[in-house]
Amino acid sequence: MAATTHTVTNQPPPLTGYDVYGADPALTEGVERYVSTARIDEVREELTTLGTAAGSAQAQRWGEQANASPPTLRTHDRYGHRIDEVDFHPSWHRLLGHAVTAGLTDAWSRPDGHVRRTAGFLVWSQTDAGHGCPLSMTHAAVPALRTDPALAAAWEPLLTSRVYDPELRPVAEKPGALAGMAMTEKQGGSDVRSCTTRAEPLAAPGEYVLTGHKWFCSAPMSDAFLVLARAPGGLTCFLLPRVLPDGSRNAFRIQRLKDKLGNRSNASAEVEFDGTTWAQRVGDEGRGVATILEMVAATRLDCVTGAAALMRQAVAQAVHHATHRAAFGGPLADAPLMRNVLADLALESEAATTLALRLAAAYDGGSEADRHFLRLAVPAAKYWVTKRCTPVAVEALECLGGNGYVEESGLPRLLREAPLHSIWEGSGNIQALDVLRALRTGPAALDAFLTEIGTTRGADHRLDRAVHGLLTELADLEAIEARARRLVERMALVLQGSLLVRYAPPEVADAFCATRLGGDAGAAFGTLPHTLGLTAIVDRARPVGGG
Repeated sequence: MAATTHTVTNQPPPLTGYDVYGADPALTEGVERYVSTARIDEVREELTTLGTAAGSAQAQRWGEQANASPPTLRTHDRYGHRIDEVDFHPSWHRLLGHAVTAGLTDAWSRPDGHVRRTAGFLVWSQTDAGHGCPLSMTHAAVPALRTDPALAAAWEPLLTSRVYDPELRPVAEKPGALAGMAMTEKQGGSDVRSCTTRAEPLAAPGEYVLTGHKWFCSAPMSDAFLVLARAPGGLTCFLLPRVLPDGSRNAFRIQRLKDKLGNRSNASAEVEFDGTTWAQRVGDEGRGVATILEMVAATRLDCVTGAAALMRQAVAQAVHHATHRAAFGGPLADAPLMRNVLADLALESEAATTLALRLAAAYDGGSEADRHFLRLAVPAAKYWVTKRCTPVAVEALECLGGNGYVEESGLPRLLREAPLHSIWEGSGNIQALDVLRALRTGPAALDAFLTEIGTTRGADHRLDRAVHGLLTELADLEAIEARARRLVERMALVLQGSLLVRYAPPEVADAFCATRLGGDAGAAFGTLPHTLGLTAIVDRARPVGGG
């Protein structure tokens, strides 16, 4: 009976065996736009190699295995010695090792480094988002450490190394190292100034011992952590190594691992410092928040990029499924209503990718105007792009119907992962308030932002109206906190619209401006006006080569 009834038909092939990078026109075109002509061949080759690996059945299996077997905590060894180690599935190490080897912890030491790394991070994160946390922390630790030249000289070569070494031993013996972060405390959450961890100076300059706790410690298996603690001179940033120079373990007590909604391949921990925990000061006493903001800005860009990666993978899966699935007499992707949904999702994905690459290019630019632009654009993008990630994942899952609700499809994993990007490194309210803070500190950031969006003046009447509306909102900053989310949403949408008008195909820019800026769409995905070029938008989003 099984032989005659269990015939598998009308099921899409797996989306494997394709180049994740090359199959994403918004990404490839952005890289071609921002990377210098002298290096484009080299960058194209490295991203194609990474994209082919990311689209392989092997890498996808690694992601599945790492998520199915979350990390476990071992506080003691068999003899009762405290070790505080976190064990990971071998596939986690394969994913993280491949990423480190590909240079995804380093945007600082090579030309066009941020665009190259952002593109690579967007590609490789589509295998598994969890191991992106230590990649991001390690990458982002570099600008914070540069406030102390001696620490930077010792640690930066290790943090930017392309050698993955997961063993806990003195860093002087290691060819590469990873960094984590521990800022949040039970009583404070995002209010890091409520920190109660104490730092007592030792006789040696720059050395302290710490006493306190951290409610969220990211990547607790790392070689070192940036932490905040109260020194005699105020809130200060410290570098806390896991292993001391003499080879002994630092007093870094992992109390438990968090049981999280998603991000399950990655470990997040609660940790305690017992008064003997040794650390080195990073920057001056009392300058802890300013020092750590160097790290936060870089990780916020990774939140945007990670959300863009998740959206891209969700859209790729939805378009792939609808392309190969027949329903009601033809391919599902050709059904007008499904085409509308897919095109709407593709717009959101392309806008996110295009914005992430523009931010990365501004980091590479490094001019004063770039820095002012990033001061507003990063928190605005972090707010909006990460907010759009979860509804995109939900709608993409629905495109697969009941198949999407089954774990084997991979869509439930994307859905569980999606909310993290809006929470990590400051939730939506924190981003909105940060935008207001930047607006109040002086005109330079706003001038740079308006200059950026002003380059498309007159190119699209809907974009022009949206910019005018934004200026009207900005003209009255009194009592603006209650409407800060509305303001920041408009800033992000206008910036995305400006970028798409400049760089995307006309049908993409037209659809975005009509629906995101012109109001010609409903609240749900799939309500685009039928007169738009929906077929071209879906064709552009199709992951060619998959299956």
